[in-house]
Amino acid sequence: MSEPRETELKLDVEASDLARLREHPLLAGDWTETELTSVYYDTPDGSLREAGYTLRVRQDGDRYIQTVKARGDGGVGLFDRPEWESDIAGPSPEPASFAGTPVAKLLDGATGLTPLYTSTVTRSVRRLADTGPGGSRIEVALDRGRVWAPDDRVSPISEIEFELTGGTPSALFDLARTLGADVPLRLGALSKFERGDALIKGRLGRAVKAEPVPLHPEMTTAQAFQAVAFACLRQTRLNETVLLARRDVEALHQLRVSLRRLRSAFSLFGSVIEDRRMPGLKAELKRLSESFGHARNLDVYLGRTLPLERERRPDENGLLILERHLEAERAAAHDAVRAVLESREWRDLLLDLVAWIEAGPWLGPDNPNAALRDGPARAFATGELERRRRQVKKRGRHLAALDPEARHRVRIAAKKLRYGAEFFAALYTGKDSGKKAVKRHKVFVEALADLQDHLGDLNDIATAHTLAAEFAKGAPEGAVFAAGLATADTEARAERLLAEADKAHRALIDVRPFWR
Repeated sequence: MSEPRETELKLDVEASDLARLREHPLLAGDWTETELTSVYYDTPDGSLREAGYTLRVRQDGDRYIQTVKARGDGGVGLFDRPEWESDIAGPSPEPASFAGTPVAKLLDGATGLTPLYTSTVTRSVRRLADTGPGGSRIEVALDRGRVWAPDDRVSPISEIEFELTGGTPSALFDLARTLGADVPLRLGALSKFERGDALIKGRLGRAVKAEPVPLHPEMTTAQAFQAVAFACLRQTRLNETVLLARRDVEALHQLRVSLRRLRSAFSLFGSVIEDRRMPGLKAELKRLSESFGHARNLDVYLGRTLPLERERRPDENGLLILERHLEAERAAAHDAVRAVLESREWRDLLLDLVAWIEAGPWLGPDNPNAALRDGPARAFATGELERRRRQVKKRGRHLAALDPEARHRVRIAAKKLRYGAEFFAALYTGKDSGKKAVKRHKVFVEALADLQDHLGDLNDIATAHTLAAEFAKGAPEGAVFAAGLATADTEARAERLLAEADKAHRALIDVRPFWR
């Protein structure tokens, strides 16, 4: 018997634009409005969350609905997850209604359920029929409200959800694109449960690092790519939200990390996902994100290079002139980043990426690599990791003697191997793998990170040289002189870093790969 499922596209929208959406020609008509209050529960030791499930009791008028949901695979925008609903008598969870759900065994004998947080939402619902090329049926819900924690911390909710009640997911994206041409819509990255969880843990509004990708050995290569790519875009959206609220150095860094991880995923999965749409999406991603690199380079120079130089040369007044000059440039660079994030082009690109990942031509029967695409993810991952390791080994021979361009190629190869090792980790370190497998993975990734860190420091030196040359254009004389001093001082570190990088490369090659 198949699990009951919910497929929905969730989009964030400014509260001031909700009324515009209600009146949009595609949505104008009869809306049903309800007040929903949902309380989320877990055991005191968090066993539901640990197992990947959520439990809520929702009050809708005089009705109480108890819902168990699988949390899904850490995606963004599109949520496709099993759910089990039942009507209950009152506002407290009813254990008898857990029968037939995956949490029945988890909660058998549990000491009790604790309320975590509450969401209160005004929901306006409109049902659309015969939408899109397949005559799909979509339920549109506009939600305005808040999630609040027991200590009165609050996070606002303003979103639109398209739930597919019949047809294909492509209809959800078609509707979102059309509406997004008139009202700014952004991919939703947090369910109400996740929003509440982040709220009580103090993580809302903070920069977000990459999270483990929830892969499992039963996945196909296609499913593994989708999980990896959605995880990358989720990190993108969460950090984008921070940057739209304020200038944040770490959020910009993590946004760029998420995009590098996504591009590495494109490379790792290679011909398996190649289709007529992919080149255009990659080109647009590169074009729109170019300004991010300049802002990040200035952040690194002002946050690392100059402070070290001031310690070495506390009496050099030119460093202060240089800092003031670069702060103005950094402000302009971050304004450029924000302009991209606020643009319709950027919003449409992220929506197009999710649509392509979910249902692009690469998933069609004419894919020449369909057998590999539909084969086991672990077999694919093992072959790809092996190939990438050989690449790092070959390119890094005699590392200390390589020129900067050759070292850059080693760094790129190491970066892709590291991201691959992180992406595919759960295929080798799952709950049935044992502690030894987990340890082997950790040792390998740490050795790889050590190499990447040293190569990254060398790359920062090369970047500092480029920046120093740019500073000379239109900068005050004292700033240009100080930039030259900083360049000379950072260059003095290069020989030591080269030796350390060469040692780290040899240490990595000596570590047994965790996938063998």
